[in-house]
Amino acid sequence: MLPMLPRLFFPPPFFIKAMSVICVVSLGNVGLSEIRGKHMQYSKFLNIGEKKPIEKKIQVSSRTGMLIAYTPAFLAGAASFVLFPNEDLRFLLVKSTLTFHFFKRILEVLFVHRYSGGMEVESLIPITLSYFTSSVFVIYAQHLAQGLPEPAIDLMYPGLLLFLIGISGNFYHHCLLSKLRSKDDKEYKVPKGGLFDLVICPHYLFEILGFLGISLIAQTLYAFSFFVGTTLYLMGRSYVTRRWYLSQFKDFPKDVKALIPSAF
Repeated sequence: MLPMLPRLFFPPPFFIKAMSVICVVSLGNVGLSEIRGKHMQYSKFLNIGEKKPIEKKIQVSSRTGMLIAYTPAFLAGAASFVLFPNEDLRFLLVKSTLTFHFFKRILEVLFVHRYSGGMEVESLIPITLSYFTSSVFVIYAQHLAQGLPEPAIDLMYPGLLLFLIGISGNFYHHCLLSKLRSKDDKEYKVPKGGLFDLVICPHYLFEILGFLGISLIAQTLYAFSFFVGTTLYLMGRSYVTRRWYLSQFKDFPKDVKALIPSAF
């Protein structure tokens, strides 16, 4: 595997190597914490696995929290068009896909998702910082790669195709989730339709595919590390989500997996 890396990635400077390791380790640790019962405090896991008294927690509504989480990353992507206006096609696609991903998420928060709970500020801060810093370093790593020899294996167009599949599948399953509830309905239901009949978190699966697509477009070590770290976190989150549905719904089908059909 190691001899293949120079053929797949632009050669990274030491700083980008270090930040890539930090990205994978930190996001992977959060995913492992989910499995161990220490959850990021939002959605159905709000107030679950926390020892701090509820009255001492600072919370915002889920819609407000998610808007705060996604907006800085979107602004970082939008700013990159001004800061780096005359880069090559690969850089343009990296900026465009990354910015569009977070723009889509903001639109979904405003017009698609139906929320029922809150979000703890103590979880909101690291989520926001993670999205923002990762976006900044994906863009910065691409900027540093300008002028370097192209990787021997060009994955830009397969990456773009994967991104389009990922973002489309993610949006489709978010729409299915929103249709589970009426406007004033706060109760959770078992999702149906699409890949929900095979896995409980197909929207996570397609989000992973989207980030894989961005990493293949970029072909930088940091973009790939962000994809790996995101995958590890969403694996942990999907695992405990499936466990939550099994505990809450007696008729939840046990053959429905967490993230990967028939496998995980």
